[in-house]
Amino acid sequence: MELVIGQTQRSVLAYAYSRSHGFLRDCHMLRKLSVFRLAAFHSTAGLNNLADRRNGPLTLSSLGFKFEDDSRESAKKETVGEIQSVKSGLKLSLTKAKPVKSLLKDGSMKKAVEIDGAPFASKIFSELDLSPLLIDRLQEVGLTVPTDVQCAAIPTISQNRDVVIQSYTGSGKTLAYLLPILSEIGPLRKSNEEDHADKKPGIEAVIVAPSRELGMQIVREVEKLLGPADKKLVQQLVGGANPSRQEEALKKNKPVIVVGTPGRIAEISATGKLHTHGCRFLVLDEVDQLLSFNFREDMHRIIGHVGRRKGSQPSGMLGPLGRRSERQTIMVSATVPFSVVRAARSWGQDPLLVRAKSVAPLDSISVPRPVSFDHSSDTTSTASSVTQGAADSLPPALKHYYCVTKGQHKVDTLRRCVHALDAKSVIAFMNHTKQLKDVVFKLEARGIKAAELHGDLGKLARSTTLKKFKNGELRILVTNELSARGLDVSECDLVVNLELPTDAIHYAHRAGRAGRLGRKGNVVSVCEQPEAFVVKKLQRQLGVSIQLCEFTEGKLIICKEEEAEKAVKTLG
Repeated sequence: MELVIGQTQRSVLAYAYSRSHGFLRDCHMLRKLSVFRLAAFHSTAGLNNLADRRNGPLTLSSLGFKFEDDSRESAKKETVGEIQSVKSGLKLSLTKAKPVKSLLKDGSMKKAVEIDGAPFASKIFSELDLSPLLIDRLQEVGLTVPTDVQCAAIPTISQNRDVVIQSYTGSGKTLAYLLPILSEIGPLRKSNEEDHADKKPGIEAVIVAPSRELGMQIVREVEKLLGPADKKLVQQLVGGANPSRQEEALKKNKPVIVVGTPGRIAEISATGKLHTHGCRFLVLDEVDQLLSFNFREDMHRIIGHVGRRKGSQPSGMLGPLGRRSERQTIMVSATVPFSVVRAARSWGQDPLLVRAKSVAPLDSISVPRPVSFDHSSDTTSTASSVTQGAADSLPPALKHYYCVTKGQHKVDTLRRCVHALDAKSVIAFMNHTKQLKDVVFKLEARGIKAAELHGDLGKLARSTTLKKFKNGELRILVTNELSARGLDVSECDLVVNLELPTDAIHYAHRAGRAGRLGRKGNVVSVCEQPEAFVVKKLQRQLGVSIQLCEFTEGKLIICKEEEAEKAVKTLG
């Protein structure tokens, strides 16, 4: 009997030896390839199953095997995990494993800790380690208190990190990236004559915007900070202007900052008259729009040339070669869908997501990946992605309303809305350009100064209209999606959707024209009875209350839920 038991034990040990010997050999090889974790997991599962079947614990110690040296074991514990032998079998503990990205770039974890301690509650710009000359200039133009997103972004960018800045429209994102850049380049930079003594003058920052209006707005912000004497150091390269004159200005003024639209920047770059290989900063403002198909070829060239030294290999649009150690990439958007995350990972190095009062690795956020194979799945994923970003892009001080009326009464409803809310500066949105002129005609017939703004107008006409609106000469600006992004009119206190936006993202960007920089504002959507369900859908996606209202005797009256249902049925 004892002989039979002994033979059985020897058979078990022989079988276990053969399995564990293969396991150890594989572990030894895979540990050198930094993928030990996966092999250990599967092999461990095999040993544990064998131990369970034979009703006895089976460990490396019980088989008489030990690691070759203690130093290798301690190194393995530090980078992969901690292996422990327990009664139930071999258990692999990975709770102390470090993130892979922290092993790929020296000091990345240290930088993350430093950024976590950034002064998110700074009350003055001088606490953000900006250039003294720049701080003095900020005081001259009346800027003293940084916004929340500026408090988070400025110190992060100053540490030479690639970032994605996400914050609601009108929260000060433009200055959030302009200030740390101007602290390093141009006449307002920090005084460091040794670093700049041998440096040849050239373009050091390229800022890309999806529209002419946004590009020109950024140029005005830079010019305001540089002052009249140095404003020639920023050059706009936007469509709609004479490219030859822009090329002449580049040669004559020798700017350090270029701001433009993708098409014009790529066009002049292709002629060899825009030298950006030695550029230090690449800023992609409203990056979610720059990723659209219309800009794909132009962005391909910009990404491949800006910040690329001579002799370095050109990059693909979204390939891993798009990462450039020579430049610092800054992306800005009110929303961060999956397309932005993918582009940031490809074009930047270990990018960080910067929000108001928070800085975190981009890989730490969860963004739904769009699915294109199944229509229903794609719809669900897209809706999740929209919900994820749109709510964060809404200014917090806005109030949201909607009213139901017939199509032929919409302009009259707009007039009564403006008077009831005593709005001084109003932007009314529509979806189609052809209807803008008719709305303006009806408003002017009722004694309200209004004008249209759309892409078919010339550059001079658009500039003139915007100037009149900002100066208060126009009360209502009637426009389409052109002005939903980049139009900065701080005095705008009312946004009216004469036609409902197509989704929550467009609603958020339209609404962001009012309530900028913490000011109060209202958003009123005017819809017909069959469109009421769209408002309810937007309300769920955005997570905000959009109250039904009506305008009676010059006042805004909030309707109760039961009254709302009754009003909708009556109009139907």
